[in-house]
Amino acid sequence: MHDLQQRKFRPVYYLMGEEPYYIDKISDWIAENVLQPEGRDFDQTVLFGSDVNASQIVDAAKRYPMMSEYQVLIVKEAQNVKNVEALEKYMKAPMPSTILVLCHKNGTIDGRKREYVKAIQQAGILFESKKLRERDLPGFIERYLKAQEASIDTKSTQMIAEAIGADLSRLTGELDKVLLSLPEQDRRVTPQVVEDQIGVSKDYNAFELRDAIVNRNIEKANRIIKYFDENPKAGGLYALLPMVFNYFQNLMLAFYCPQKGSQEALAKWLDMKSPWGARDYLTGMQNYSGMKVMQIISKIREIDAKSKGLDNPNTPPGELMKELIFFTFH
Repeated sequence: MHDLQQRKFRPVYYLMGEEPYYIDKISDWIAENVLQPEGRDFDQTVLFGSDVNASQIVDAAKRYPMMSEYQVLIVKEAQNVKNVEALEKYMKAPMPSTILVLCHKNGTIDGRKREYVKAIQQAGILFESKKLRERDLPGFIERYLKAQEASIDTKSTQMIAEAIGADLSRLTGELDKVLLSLPEQDRRVTPQVVEDQIGVSKDYNAFELRDAIVNRNIEKANRIIKYFDENPKAGGLYALLPMVFNYFQNLMLAFYCPQKGSQEALAKWLDMKSPWGARDYLTGMQNYSGMKVMQIISKIREIDAKSKGLDNPNTPPGELMKELIFFTFH
């Protein structure tokens, strides 16, 4: 993006991967910024991989621009283009006046097509847009808001991350909605703002349930589970199980840390970006024994199996959540 903004263009951009957000961001920037508005009707073309073959794309790429310095050719759904030999040949001598953008979503180039990959890399940019890991979501949220001159506290960040998940298109859409709601004189995102704009309760959410589990707050955990049972849209077993499992899985690893009493050492051991997050594991090691953590992990697996119908003909998800919380605290 830095090179694009400096107008250092390459003849070919192959954008691929499981995360469509970055593919769209790059291809949209090229579509909106390379050519002047008056030149786009003549020198910008959008094709779809399911409607054209490789030879037709190459024929279009070999045209000269009519009104501009460049012609921009964007191929969406590039994963549907068959028999890419013609494209591979084009990559070896691309038109310097053409910017060819191939958008390949929900996957990557077949690993067996090494010569095709090599040709793309020699001609221009091969970019893989990877899915963001759950643990990286808070950092993404903070950076996105900071770029818009807004700040957010840790609880609000976790509330949004837990509620929306790693679908970046949906996540940024929700963040944009939050940003629009902030007054110019106060650009802080608080739990109340998250509750009002995204619909996540500031008191009854996965972040608060995790906090209750970490601190062995039985009353608070049962209150949240009851709320989820009565308000399925606010959260449920299928959303909570991965969160609980992830915590206890990391807590089990924490017991093996050579310097498990050090917040900084523990954060590094668990590959955490900030020592702040390690506090929950220091507290967890005080409240749960290593044996109990192993038993809880086993119980989570059992509950997960039951939630999918294994050895469980009719127990509802709400009861399974209560069973897991009871086992965790007793």
